Amino acid sequence: MLTVDYERLGLAPGDRLLDLGCGAGRHAFEALRRGAHVVAFDYDEAELKDVAAMAAAMEQAGDIPAPGGSATTRGDATRLPYPDGTFDRIIAAEVLEHIPDDEAAINELARVLRPGGSMAVTVPAWLAERICWALSDEYHAPFVEGGHVRVYKASGLRAKLRSAGLEPRDAHHAHGIHAPYWWLRCAVGPANDDNRLVRAYHQVLVWDIGGTQPWQRFTRLADRVLTPVIGKSIVIYARKPVAGAASAEAAA
Repeated sequence: MLTVDYERLGLAPGDRLLDLGCGAGRHAFEALRRGAHVVAFDYDEAELKDVAAMAAAMEQAGDIPAPGGSATTRGDATRLPYPDGTFDRIIAAEVLEHIPDDEAAINELARVLRPGGSMAVTVPAWLAERICWALSDEYHAPFVEGGHVRVYKASGLRAKLRSAGLEPRDAHHAHGIHAPYWWLRCAVGPANDDNRLVRAYHQVLVWDIGGTQPWQRFTRLADRVLTPVIGKSIVIYARKPVAGAASAEAAA
């Protein structure tokens, strides 16, 4: 289940891509399938171990076209261990809402992105997230360790990207059918996996992701209709300006 549109990101074979907060690796694996050099970055060592194993299996199966390749790094998003301008593309999917000093993380992302490069930042959308916070304290910090520490408005996230020297551009919502699922989970308790309604809704999402017919036709239509209204995530694409071009634009 991808949140980022790789065409809008501008990913090309051979690009150096940083997947910040890679988690289980969904975006890293898609970038590998497109021939990118991918660094999967996360603080969770267990997640990175699984991502590395899957990437190795993909390479062995011939699923990573040349010149693609992969690496994993464990570290702190506010102190990235890379020189300036290391990456052509960056994905930061559903991670900034977990970081107390998100502006430091955004500044680091801007620093390691090359001039002319682009990034995609995704966070929970304001409406969907506000409802989750209202329904359950167990969903967010400080009531749960590792929970979300803030709710973003798109305008606020754009302002933070601009402050880091980036140029926010295109944006869209994603995962419309996932928002009601999380509202339901928050209503019955986020840790209550045994609730019958939660289990039934989860099965619908599995059918959607797994491509089971005829359910997928229904879920994909529902997602297209609901995403612009109640999409669970907001995705903002930003570019790092080239110094000369930025100076010329400012002068004009």
